Amino acid sequence: MGPDGALFIFSLLDEGALLCLAVYFVITLSDLECDYLNARTCCDKLNYWVVIELIAHNVLSFLLLICGHWILFLMYCPLGAWLTYKFVTKPSGDIGMFDPTEIHNQKHLKMYMRESLIRLGFHLIFFFIYLYWMIYSLVKGV
Repeated sequence: MGPDGALFIFSLLDEGALLCLAVYFVITLSDLECDYLNARTCCDKLNYWVVIELIAHNVLSFLLLICGHWILFLMYCPLGAWLTYKFVTKPSGDIGMFDPTEIHNQKHLKMYMRESLIRLGFHLIFFFIYLYWMIYSLVKGV
């Protein structure tokens, strides 16, 4: 097993974790929408995972860049850039990416739900892309 095999095994595990995290975000936001959670609990749960998601996504982007998989890097990096931009430009008075005072505004809740569903689809597509490349690199033996 060469470096590509190790890269794609790691990327598959990382993408699987990010996929589970995206499902968790969708479930938590839908629980808030149905009033099963209060806003403070929901925001605390989601804000805990934001930095971890950001690090996991950007580490994988960096590894793709280092290993020379330029096309995969260029396809994978826009979501990481968007997440980093949102994290850096969040208002200074908010407790995190998700603020309990603003999340119940229907516009914000719908926007967060739409972004979470887009991330879910993105990670689902890339999970299967990395699965294909992992199998290809292990069979090829590079």
